[in-house]
Amino acid sequence: MIYAIIAASIVLIWLLALGFLRRIWFFRDPVRQAESREPGSLIAPADGRVVYIRRIEDGTLYSEKLGERIDLPEITGCDVAENKGWAIGIYMSPLDVHYNYCPYPSRVCDIYRKSAKVNYPMLDMWEYVRVVWLRKMVDMFARKYHLENERNTIFLDADGLKMAVVLIADKFVAKIQCFVQPDQSLDYSQKLGFISRGSQVDMIIFTDDIAFDVCINQQVYGGRTVIGRLGVLNERTAN
Repeated sequence: MIYAIIAASIVLIWLLALGFLRRIWFFRDPVRQAESREPGSLIAPADGRVVYIRRIEDGTLYSEKLGERIDLPEITGCDVAENKGWAIGIYMSPLDVHYNYCPYPSRVCDIYRKSAKVNYPMLDMWEYVRVVWLRKMVDMFARKYHLENERNTIFLDADGLKMAVVLIADKFVAKIQCFVQPDQSLDYSQKLGFISRGSQVDMIIFTDDIAFDVCINQQVYGGRTVIGRLGVLNERTAN
């Protein structure tokens, strides 16, 4: 009898904890302010761990794992006029805040939504344990989900500097919510959208004139963490 009570108690605690995580903790909405508002400070668009930082050359990004170049439109889900710059990917685990934030004062140029018949899982069970609980990153660039899952791409213009924030759904995501509209002016840390469950946010910066302050597997916080500085090439030339 005592063992049945203990087992029932464990199951009840587990169900309560799961319900808290999925219904309350997951939807928390903390106030976020940029660590720096100095000109050129680029802020993380999402909570999570940095899974890749890659250079864009001739409209493509190289995947060492596949041994081939990936066309940028496969990530953005739409045609892109610019063909050089940098891309950074941030994996959002179910434990992270899932609101997404404006990385730099800018204006919304366009918004593109790409639907998918099937959303592929980002991680298998062991990779999920490794990334979420052991905090050790795996190579997630150019996997099937990265190129084919549903996504919402928000193009931004910061006084001529073009950027794109790509919200990518996971297999179990109910929907991607978008909070902005074309021609809307945004400031640091304003909300762009919300993605349910685990997911990924990619940010594309269409310039080489940037230095990143973060590295692979580093935890960042959306709307707060400075991930890089724009204008460093001009700064070096001036000095």
